[in-house]
Amino acid sequence: MSTHIEWTDEVWNPMTGCTKITSGCDNCYAHAVAHTRTRDIYLKQPPVQNSESGRVDPFAPRFWVDRLETPLKWATPRRIFVNSMSDVFHAHFTTEQIRMVFDVMNACPQHQFQLLTKRPERAVRLAEEFAWTENIWFGTSIENMSVARRADSLRKVPAHVRFISAEPLLGPLDDLDLTGIDWVIGGGESGIGFRPVELAWAQGLRLLCERHAVAFFWKQWGGRRSKSGGRSLDGRTWSEYPVALPAVRAP
Repeated sequence: MSTHIEWTDEVWNPMTGCTKITSGCDNCYAHAVAHTRTRDIYLKQPPVQNSESGRVDPFAPRFWVDRLETPLKWATPRRIFVNSMSDVFHAHFTTEQIRMVFDVMNACPQHQFQLLTKRPERAVRLAEEFAWTENIWFGTSIENMSVARRADSLRKVPAHVRFISAEPLLGPLDDLDLTGIDWVIGGGESGIGFRPVELAWAQGLRLLCERHAVAFFWKQWGGRRSKSGGRSLDGRTWSEYPVALPAVRAP
């Protein structure tokens, strides 16, 4: 389905649901949506761990077989954010379920799939189980230096493009090691109870990317509404990508 996320064209959610694990999850958009707008839809689908508590929790991890083939129907090249409402490498999803997602990505070389996780350690353990075709961009979330170790795991995954999402940016990342990283997305938090991002954090992240020749994308300043703060940083809009979309090719 189409999306207003600035750095992608579509979102594809063959999985939904997750578990909050670090401070970057505190005001999770997917959690809020699951408990409001999509609650009734999600509760009709049994969770992958079909417990009594899971059946009444709309944000319990769920696998949607009927959504798997959606990218196969899109001939025009697109950037596709995989699981904006979940995490592919959540422990509840089996290796076989994850492989089904990879099989679709492998069969659609006309698209770029942007796969983002807060669990890159599990991705490292399972990496040899899947085919990492060049159209799969793999990223991890790093909101502050307390979880910077995720970048070490990210570097071990055999993805053609590796990226970091520093959104919400909750502290300075001046000491972040960008070795082997191709792209960084930064942004402030939005929604009820948002935590403001400081200008110095954003500027520091941009300069860090510049020093390491890493593509930089500043998504938003955030606020009560996601678009209220705009996107301008140091007098310009930063919308860099590591590589261009590929030409249309038949799967």
